[in-house]
Amino acid sequence: MRFGRYYEEFEIGDVYRHWPGKTITEYDDHLFCLLTMNHHPLHLDAHYAETATGFKRNVVVGNYVYSLLLGLSVPDVSGKAIANLEVESLRHVAPTFHGDTVYGETTVLTRRESAGKPDRGVVSVETRGYKQDGTLVCVFRRTVLVPKRGTVPELASHPRPAAPVAPRDRTPGEGV
Repeated sequence: MRFGRYYEEFEIGDVYRHWPGKTITEYDDHLFCLLTMNHHPLHLDAHYAETATGFKRNVVVGNYVYSLLLGLSVPDVSGKAIANLEVESLRHVAPTFHGDTVYGETTVLTRRESAGKPDRGVVSVETRGYKQDGTLVCVFRRTVLVPKRGTVPELASHPRPAAPVAPRDRTPGEGV
């Protein structure tokens, strides 16, 4: 199973459609807001959203939508990354609501070999997020430092720790 790409595997203009998408629940949104200390009532207070905003319902916090799309793109884009170097731009284009399903796709914009280290390259991509009805909700561009093929061990070749061994059953009264 592919997890990320080496520098040589990125071609300018390639589009990666990330799957599966994620249906955003009220719980997801509220937990993210609470974890990040974003207590804006637009995201947490249904009565406020209904009576004081044009949306008439809670809007999913934008940074969650961005984080979700970033995560959706990891297996296709940065799963082998040495470093995420930059987020060049981030635009929230349309609101996302509880119950919406977000899908993502990424286009390779540029690639260049590292100036200082011959075992890696720099790749710039644009990721777009869409709701289930095709509405564009979020767009961001980022730059990733990725290894060249043959310069790092394959993930599958890394030894996996053995499963823990359950202690043998003891009969009542048996010593430790």
